[in-house]
Amino acid sequence: MTTLPRSSALPPRRLAIAPMLDWTDRHCRAFHRLLTPHAWLYTEMVTTGALLHGDVARHLRFNPGEHPVALQLGGSDPADLAHCARLAQDWGYDEVNLNCGCPSERVQKGAFGACLMNEPGLVAECVAAMRAACTLPVSVKHRIGIDRNEDYEFVRNFISTVADAGCSIFIVHARNAWLKGLSPKENREVPPLRYEVVHQLKCEFPHLEILINGGLADTATITVQMQHLDGVMIGREAYQNPWLLTEWERVLYDPAWAPEREQVIHALMAYCKEERERYGTPVRAVARHVLGLANGLPRAKRFRQLLSDPAALREADEHLLERAWTALAAPNDSIQA
Repeated sequence: MTTLPRSSALPPRRLAIAPMLDWTDRHCRAFHRLLTPHAWLYTEMVTTGALLHGDVARHLRFNPGEHPVALQLGGSDPADLAHCARLAQDWGYDEVNLNCGCPSERVQKGAFGACLMNEPGLVAECVAAMRAACTLPVSVKHRIGIDRNEDYEFVRNFISTVADAGCSIFIVHARNAWLKGLSPKENREVPPLRYEVVHQLKCEFPHLEILINGGLADTATITVQMQHLDGVMIGREAYQNPWLLTEWERVLYDPAWAPEREQVIHALMAYCKEERERYGTPVRAVARHVLGLANGLPRAKRFRQLLSDPAALREADEHLLERAWTALAAPNDSIQA
């Protein structure tokens, strides 16, 4: 696995993989790192309460090969966030990110996520406390508006206020967050994408590092966004069609990058073996993230079936990955991609 040092040699944030609850755990990130050596990886959102009162190691453990990797926090109390930012530094993360974009009702009940955009002064206090507690870069991920308010001044004021507290990295999901009436899934699809708002923010705040998130699923769209902004953050497409990450690595970092899928499988087998021996991690914890690796290949459906078969997963070790890959080459006209 490619290992990048924690230093000024860390790559620019041209490509980032979004924090996705129940998806971007450390096994997913280890897999994605094999596909893109330079992209910034983000954890699932971890609440301050989980770190203050729960199993810190379970939430913060990661593989050194994941660098550069950022911890995303959910919370709204400056002192709690400061404590957790200090933990992020102690555990070796490269960045700490504050979630101001999640619209779920559960998150709203905790008074954090997208509803924090209504309180830019509080977010500024949180950022200032986090910056005072650690030397890591502190970034904020947010939306361009709340509910049906599409007033540019709303998001402009939010960024201006938070930037004054010392935040210089903003990851902007180019949709509004509707706090009532839409599920989290619908909030990723129903509010219209308005990329031009994010472009306007970059023009008005050229000294800030601004990445765009939302609806980015192909190289052509990403290339256009890079003409306006510092970087792109990819969500569902990176997870569901992970091989695209190799193409985006070539476009945004290394034109010579050309891994083979079989190499990735063997590297994952080594990872699974190490995880099993060190932590007792079952192969299913890794295999569930790999189902899209064969998308576009003949018999990809068979690959997915073998890696998601409950009976096989109960007894399997890392060699299940090899058997699934070998099955791609086995003729079986009754099973199609």
